Amino acid sequence: MVVIAVVATCSESALAHAGSLSGSLRPVSVPLWLVVVSGGGVVGVSFLFTTLVTDHEAIRSLNGRRIRVPSIADARAVVLPAVRWLSVAALVGVVVMGFVGPAEPLRNLAVLVVWVGWWPGYTISTYLVVNSWPVVNPWRTLSTSLSVGRRPLPARLGRWVSVVGLLFLVWLEVVSPVSENPRWLATVVVGYSVVTIAGAAVYGDAWFARVDPVSRVFHLYGRLAPVQRTADGYGLSFPGAALARQPTPMTEDDVAFVVALLWVTTYDGLVSTAPWNDVVRAASRVGVPPLLVHLITVFVGFALLFGAYRLSARLARRTAETYVTPGFIGRWFAPSLLPIAAGYHLAHFLGFFLGLAPTLVVVGFDPLAPPYELPTLVLPAWFGTLQLVFVVAGHLLAVWVAHARAFGLFPGRLQPIRSQYPLVVVAICYTTSSLWIVAQPFAAPLT
Repeated sequence: MVVIAVVATCSESALAHAGSLSGSLRPVSVPLWLVVVSGGGVVGVSFLFTTLVTDHEAIRSLNGRRIRVPSIADARAVVLPAVRWLSVAALVGVVVMGFVGPAEPLRNLAVLVVWVGWWPGYTISTYLVVNSWPVVNPWRTLSTSLSVGRRPLPARLGRWVSVVGLLFLVWLEVVSPVSENPRWLATVVVGYSVVTIAGAAVYGDAWFARVDPVSRVFHLYGRLAPVQRTADGYGLSFPGAALARQPTPMTEDDVAFVVALLWVTTYDGLVSTAPWNDVVRAASRVGVPPLLVHLITVFVGFALLFGAYRLSARLARRTAETYVTPGFIGRWFAPSLLPIAAGYHLAHFLGFFLGLAPTLVVVGFDPLAPPYELPTLVLPAWFGTLQLVFVVAGHLLAVWVAHARAFGLFPGRLQPIRSQYPLVVVAICYTTSSLWIVAQPFAAPLT
């Protein structure tokens, strides 16, 4: 308590990164001491509390609780096809409006649908409610309507392709003109559609399960959602329970994709901070183009985080004093990283979505000639604190998922707890750095 009081007395206000199109939203004020205090300490304390729950059967019972969600078969037969083809119409609308709509990003419906309604808003629904992407996916609907003979997906087109695709797509989103230039956006959507539809038409659903990075993002985020599809319909359980009770470890390329998903949420915030812009300026003085700096960073940062996670798995084998291999431990605990990625995504994009949602609605009513004076929602000052809560909550849920999976792998009471020591250290370091990024003033990435 003394440390908290001293830090609070000596601190100043920081600005929480709320994300925006060309700075269209104003940042919100957050005390810097809150960033320091609510970070690693909260995660460490939460780990200590979870160590009190050491009954294997109680953990399995808590994660196994599920309430069946009733569904009406007749309604599904009518609603699902309508939703599928409405999503196809939305995809066509994005392409058309990207080419013929206004050039200003905040007045173009395609830009608003993709970067406000879909990537922030819809993605949030996949981990807070349910993953509906298998139904909504317009590329899947279009590919299934093509009469092309299906072929088995070659082993070389494994999930590592989706890792590279995810890193590249996020780089495009963050630092290229595609995020604010409607014509560029429409061109990228057309190119992505051609590749995806062609691949899925030849290889079927295996393309979406192993190659398509967008589908893989929604699938993994959906494992965190409270509503999960079961053999007899849908079931409602605690958030993250499906991750905790997953009976098998992930594959190595699945682990890489989860780490990439975690990294890109941090990368998205990092490149929009003033300190990172200083680094880019310094690199440009010695002849390195900003776009190249950002591209190198997205891949090098992933490699470093992936290496750190593999190292923590190797150390966990030592602290647990087990004969289980480090590779198996890393694959077993990888699902616990997903709540961290979701928490940071929610912190980074919820304010962005809420702030520009009125703009999306107004432009949607008149997409060809929207007004120049567009409404935005001004978030209250306390929303910055809520952003920090989202980041910490994601880490807390990750601690619980790791705890539950540890007791599902190791016997006894002490061995499962000891296996988590290195992972908790990594989580504390990542929490602190994530909260620091959230608390930085927003600065448009240098390109």
